Amino acid sequence: MSNGERIFNTSNFSTDKTMAGNQDLDVVVIGGGPAGATASTLIAQQDYRVELFERERFPRYHIGESLIPETYWVLKRLGMLDKMKSSHFVKKHSVQFVSPSGRISAPFYFHDNKPHECSQTWQIRRSEFDVMMLNNAEEHGVVVNEGVRVLDVLFEGDKAVGVQIVDEAGNQREVRADVVIDASGQSSMLINKFRLRVPDTQLNKGALWTYYEGADRDQGKDEGATIVLSLQNRKGWFWYIPMHDDLVSIGVVADFDYLFKGRDSNESTYFEEMENCPVVKERVAGAKQVAPVKATKDYTSSAKQAAGDGWVLVGDAFGFLDPLYSSGVLLAMKSGELAADAIVEGLRIGDTSRSQIGKWEAEYVEGMNRMRRLVCEYYDGFSFGEFIRRFPHHQGSVTDLLIGDLFKKELDQVFVDIDSMKVS
Repeated sequence: MSNGERIFNTSNFSTDKTMAGNQDLDVVVIGGGPAGATASTLIAQQDYRVELFERERFPRYHIGESLIPETYWVLKRLGMLDKMKSSHFVKKHSVQFVSPSGRISAPFYFHDNKPHECSQTWQIRRSEFDVMMLNNAEEHGVVVNEGVRVLDVLFEGDKAVGVQIVDEAGNQREVRADVVIDASGQSSMLINKFRLRVPDTQLNKGALWTYYEGADRDQGKDEGATIVLSLQNRKGWFWYIPMHDDLVSIGVVADFDYLFKGRDSNESTYFEEMENCPVVKERVAGAKQVAPVKATKDYTSSAKQAAGDGWVLVGDAFGFLDPLYSSGVLLAMKSGELAADAIVEGLRIGDTSRSQIGKWEAEYVEGMNRMRRLVCEYYDGFSFGEFIRRFPHHQGSVTDLLIGDLFKKELDQVFVDIDSMKVS
């Protein structure tokens, strides 16, 4: 069976097990992506009753294809490591940067900083990875429903008490639960309901991307390296992500106005920017474009709060960060993990208040902000090479940031020394 196939059938919407009556659950999860699959699995592992509702049917396309090493520890808790190791996903050992002049940096090999198997990660196809994660959730006891849309989150006073759902045939019912986890992405029902979204005006970016077959890729240990390539005019950058089946994901990220205002079309803009990045153009010279150019706009944002009484936001529903350092899937899974642990503790002691099930928020936001700061420094012209030459003792800390080991206060000294460079 391929990684892209589902191993369970959720078409029997009205079966006794999943859909009969207003049964009480411990937790309802909205959304079956990495955040929802992570949170639901970790809670179900503790023998709580968890039901997940996903409006689409998997596999489905999604961007966000490069993992960073710190996902290892969440994957281990989920029981996913052996599945990843036996998959056909391309192994990723490093990241490289290409300057506006075309100069290629030495690879940042993750293993050099942390000699452990966690320092090797993967370039994934999300349609396959997300199916694996959702299958794994069911194997751990989560009741998964696909093709089921959540119409509303139910409240009694200020406390969330469940959801109202509808299947593809139009059948509706209510599902009651002690906790509702919203993992429905940037279209989050709760973030809109409470007007919690805060756009990140400093990172008002957009992206255009497509896929190539037969594009150049390095060999051996460097085959799966993510390459970040600056535009010659310094107004943005390309990602270059080698995947299995001879595919490479190649996208350009820049300020929203630069990419989308006064341009003829997304397709023409994409190729105009490729002219502005000769190294990418050279790498695809003999390759075949195999997908239309896709676009996303205005995607960096966060929520004012991660939780309320009886409800939690995880993954992109809580916040999405610029894709520069491929932190998206890690942050989704990490927020799902931290929220799950707080919810399990809350269920055990009978406390599903905001203060209990949202107690992870401050630590998570600190880590996310460290990655955000590194992203902002890149856009402001930060040079890894120059910084390491001046502060060689920070090489390990910078690599920690790049691999997603974000939740350590000692990393803040990196930014203190970055600031000192600006005034010296």
